Amino acid sequence: MKLLFFRCLFYIFPLFASCSKGTAKVPTQPIVNKDTVFFAKGADIGWLSQMEKEGKLFYDANGKQMDCIALLKTKGINSIRLRVWVNPTAGYCGTADVIAQAKRAKALGMKIMIDFHYSDWWADPGKQNKPAAWTNLNFDALASTVYTYTKDVVAQLKNNGITPTWIQIGNETNDGMLWEEGRASKNMSNFAILLKAGAKAVREVSASSKIIIHISNGYDNAMFRWMFDGLTNNQVDYDVIAMSLYPDASNWQVTNNQCYQNMLDMVSRYGKEIMISEVGMDVTKAADCKNFLLDMIAKNKSLPNNKGLGVFYWEPECHNNWQGYNMGAFSNDGKPTIAMDAFLK
Repeated sequence: MKLLFFRCLFYIFPLFASCSKGTAKVPTQPIVNKDTVFFAKGADIGWLSQMEKEGKLFYDANGKQMDCIALLKTKGINSIRLRVWVNPTAGYCGTADVIAQAKRAKALGMKIMIDFHYSDWWADPGKQNKPAAWTNLNFDALASTVYTYTKDVVAQLKNNGITPTWIQIGNETNDGMLWEEGRASKNMSNFAILLKAGAKAVREVSASSKIIIHISNGYDNAMFRWMFDGLTNNQVDYDVIAMSLYPDASNWQVTNNQCYQNMLDMVSRYGKEIMISEVGMDVTKAADCKNFLLDMIAKNKSLPNNKGLGVFYWEPECHNNWQGYNMGAFSNDGKPTIAMDAFLK
């Protein structure tokens, strides 16, 4: 969850202190023409249907009003990320809303990432609240419900012609999900069981979809080692390690370099593919944001053995301080800022 007053920038447990943060070595890699490998240049647009319902419009550089997803495509976006909540109060980001948005994106030839929050609202490092309907379930029933719910949503997508390229089991699960039972710092095994339940559902319904585990603060190698060592020890089934990264305009170079070293370490240590599934920067710093994005795209693309899968901007279409959020990439006139030009390169 990205509203600044919800963001928990640091989640550090005592166990992290035992993790070393040495510079990762780049493994030997074959020569591959990376231009022939699909690289996701993505946007998370979970707010879009609500913005449209409330009258927000979108324009190209010449002032021509356009459908937002089509406009994003003209800026190089080839993939769309959509969060799904269990029973959201207003229906936005519920299953039906996600299906409708996914169909629009597919019609424009885009690939789809589905981001399960396993909550009725935002799930992020600071909160992982159970859906209201799941509150009184015991742990076995909770794990079973994760399985049946995940399977149902993915099946509904498939029945509507949507086969997600990627499916994220949990959102920014720095300390697990579905608290308190699934809080990783208290019971990594429980968290692993919940992830396995979601992964099992995906494998059964949409075997071609890559399964993502996502945590924030992509610069924090100690946290990533703690988490993915724990998941490895518990034999969790997944394909992709995903990261969030929200640097300031003043420190993005340092943060990107730290994130790159972490990406290299994740590839070397676990052999997994790497996705930067959320990025953003102050909308008023568009030139800095463009440079940040260009550098991060290049770094992710350069990972050995084509392990870098892509970079997604979180809610770039936000403008006029929508919902109090000021890290979009559209100016107040509803036009993309120059930050979005990074995806054209």
